[in-house]
Amino acid sequence: MKIGILALQGAFIEHKRIFDELGVSTFEIRQLKDIEKDFDALVLPGGESTVQIKLLKELGLLEPLKIKIEKGLAVMATCAGLILLASEIQNQSETAFKTLDVKVVRNAYGRQLGSFIKNEEVKGIGNFNMIFIRAPYIEKTASDVEILAKVDEKIVAVRYKKQLALSFHPELTQDNSIHKYFLSML
Repeated sequence: MKIGILALQGAFIEHKRIFDELGVSTFEIRQLKDIEKDFDALVLPGGESTVQIKLLKELGLLEPLKIKIEKGLAVMATCAGLILLASEIQNQSETAFKTLDVKVVRNAYGRQLGSFIKNEEVKGIGNFNMIFIRAPYIEKTASDVEILAKVDEKIVAVRYKKQLALSFHPELTQDNSIHKYFLSML
């Protein structure tokens, strides 16, 4: 099994660390030639979604990755990664992959100083310390999108087919249970 991690900007090294601990082979996706490799899954890390969208377009990665996701490539998306997958972003016309039928609210929890940790139940995993940093939340989902977690009645984790999307940063904890859950989806 091999996982490609989008490494244009954001918390990609942290995902690599967890997959390394789990004995899973990873590689960084930085340019178009990187996605010519065979891989079983993709990680879209947290970071700055507008920067990531800009770089995905400039490097010619957006459309080829979108096609792979539409054809069933498994994806784990955290924070900004969730925004990249979303079909709709509140108060923003520019979207990226649009493979996840949800509407997200960017920076919904305020500035970096408004970051927080909340221990809540994640369906199929159990309680998890969720780290929110300038995080989005999901305002609405299509009926076929499974809601996995909510915080204060706001949707913060969903699954749709082989797409796992989270508002928070599991890669910043020492708990690898969400990464294991993602591997069980493959």
